[in-house]
Amino acid sequence: MITLYIKNHTYSYEMECLTRLFFPNERIETVKIKENVILKKPYIYTEKIIASYCNFILDICLLGQSKRKEFKFNFCEENKEKECERKMSIELYNILSNITSLNPPWGILTGVRPVKLMRKLISDIGKEKTVEYFRNEFLVNEEKLNLAIKTLDIEQNILNKSKPKSFSIYISIPFCPSRCSYCSFVSQSVEKAAKLIPDYLKLLCIEIEQTAEIANRFSLELESVYIGGGTPTILTSKQLEALVDTVNKCFNMDDCKEFTIEAGRPDTITEEKLKVMREYGVSRISINPQTLNDDVLNFIGRRHTSEHTIKSFDMARDLGFSNINMDLIAGLPSDTYLGFCNTLRKILSLSPESITIHTLSMKKASHLTEEGLELNFKDAKQTYDMLKFSSKELNLGGYIPYYLYRQTRMVGNLENVGWSKPGYEGLYNIYVMDETHTILSCGAGAVSKLINPHTNNLERIFNFKFPYEYIYNFKEIIRRKEQVSEFYGKLHELI
Repeated sequence: MITLYIKNHTYSYEMECLTRLFFPNERIETVKIKENVILKKPYIYTEKIIASYCNFILDICLLGQSKRKEFKFNFCEENKEKECERKMSIELYNILSNITSLNPPWGILTGVRPVKLMRKLISDIGKEKTVEYFRNEFLVNEEKLNLAIKTLDIEQNILNKSKPKSFSIYISIPFCPSRCSYCSFVSQSVEKAAKLIPDYLKLLCIEIEQTAEIANRFSLELESVYIGGGTPTILTSKQLEALVDTVNKCFNMDDCKEFTIEAGRPDTITEEKLKVMREYGVSRISINPQTLNDDVLNFIGRRHTSEHTIKSFDMARDLGFSNINMDLIAGLPSDTYLGFCNTLRKILSLSPESITIHTLSMKKASHLTEEGLELNFKDAKQTYDMLKFSSKELNLGGYIPYYLYRQTRMVGNLENVGWSKPGYEGLYNIYVMDETHTILSCGAGAVSKLINPHTNNLERIFNFKFPYEYIYNFKEIIRRKEQVSEFYGKLHELI
């Protein structure tokens, strides 16, 4: 355990996140103090000295090494606190990098949306200064900086076409055939929750109807629909038909550019379900092998094989699906660099329209974390090499990075990147990650994000997380939908 001491400042969250970049397996205890105390080793001591300038002390004892430094900086009063936090972050990063010989490629950035941050800075100070700021003030390395710039440019071409009255729909099916060992999403395995599905689906369709009524009342224009989970194809073909039929009947689909279903597990995909999707206008599906190494699939608790993946992909192609995404995860437990490279080569031979490369994220709620599996520096280096290989191969294969995001506790503090052939960018992925237009969400664990197109201010409306909560509190779910009406009622005269 590492004790993180905080004295005279409010930067504890950022200090903890930075510490976790270098010590992902250690428990970090944050202790706020007002007076001098005896420091328990190993520790990181951070103190801000109250003054007209930014004056702080870092005292660190880790891995048998001790470092103590005092820093002074002058800032304009307007940005003093923000800049002091950033400077303390930079100096802590530098010391921890020196102690561990690690250089996390995203520097001191710990947030989810680096591309969104880059876009905001460009609007404030211009592109050239923003690039220098990422390089010198956030310590982002050249490889990740170039990736962010390229992703931003591709995203911007799509975001420019979005209108003030645009919105997208997200629909949650929080059930899976089994729970993967790395998963922390709010989903239930069918063994435990199958009996909930009929009631859940019935209420979900009612929520979709209520949501559509509000959207139609304010003449909002639907750009994309995304049915995710969980594993939406855990539904029977008749259940799936009832769901997509409700979407088609309730919303004006004339302007909808993309209708995605995350088919997910290859072992849940059948010809009958694919035919239902085709009949009801689903234009994009995701078939997610994660890896084509059967031993790794077994280790992480997936109940399909690489053969299932190939057969599902071929079946979808034969039925006319011309926009298929496939997800892979870099850094899976028991996977190797060569194993990952072989998987990617096989996926590229199928030529899907998009490939999403995720980095393993060891969330607290995942089975792997609960079982005590730890990640070390070797894992981080191997995963970094996997991402470098994927970037090279995908670029050579004609794929472009169209969206990028990050999560907490990711191996090596790396990233997830969506790659696509030009013209096949996943629109919903861009909209939800860059928070540039409203997402109306339905189902358990869903979060609606309401964007004011004039101020870019964002309001969130949360549904209950678990299916049983959703079912038993459904009246409250519908009551919360009125917040969408209130939001657009206030905007109605301005739009």
